[in-house]
Amino acid sequence: AALNMVQESPPDLLVLDIMLPDLDGLEVTRRLSSDGVKVPVLFLTARDSVDDKVAGLTVGGDDYVTKPFSLAEVVARARAILRRTSGSPRGDGKLRFGDLVMDEDSREVRRGDDPMRLTATEFNLLRFFMLNPRRVLSKSQILDNVWHYDFGGDPSVVETYASYLRKKLDRLGPPLIHTQRGVGYSLRLPEHAAAHQAHQASQSWPSHPGAGQAARSPRQPGDGPPGDEPGLPPGPPGREPGPA
Repeated sequence: AALNMVQESPPDLLVLDIMLPDLDGLEVTRRLSSDGVKVPVLFLTARDSVDDKVAGLTVGGDDYVTKPFSLAEVVARARAILRRTSGSPRGDGKLRFGDLVMDEDSREVRRGDDPMRLTATEFNLLRFFMLNPRRVLSKSQILDNVWHYDFGGDPSVVETYASYLRKKLDRLGPPLIHTQRGVGYSLRLPEHAAAHQAHQASQSWPSHPGAGQAARSPRQPGDGPPGDEPGLPPGPPGREPGPA
């Protein structure tokens, strides 16, 4: 399950022990590499022979630290790896989560084979979710990171745009944006959201029509307020209407 999570949404750095219960760390690194998943790897292990170190670095490890270790040294080595790989581990300017792909350079979003038409605000909101997959994000965190300093802070605007974005995503596949009552929202694959289903019993996810219908309808109910079009700056948040 952990290997699948890394493949679906690669982290900035993977810390691995070689001695793992199912797959050893060397095999995990091999599989990620063979699947084209580019993620920096720091081995942290009691296997301290020269042969083990060579094997770890040869298979794709970026560094190899043996036990017993100093926590300060591990942190310093992790930071050094992140400095070397910052901005380049995935290299194509794209964020990925499940079947969702966001191209930050062209500001295009696809779910599977289907393009998505998002307003500027919806794009920025989805980007924040994709940068923080599986984390529950509070409304205040979303306000700070999506609307930044120029917005006074009415949390209802988060609910409004989360609803707009969720409807567009749900037309093309299973739900990805989940609500944790009284806390916030998270971007999760359906299998990782099972524990949250009981909290969402009162919600009814809309059934989605075929991708062709979504492509033929540039604006549909719930698509967001007029004027907040793709590629244009969002309108002043204080004047945005509530959900359709």
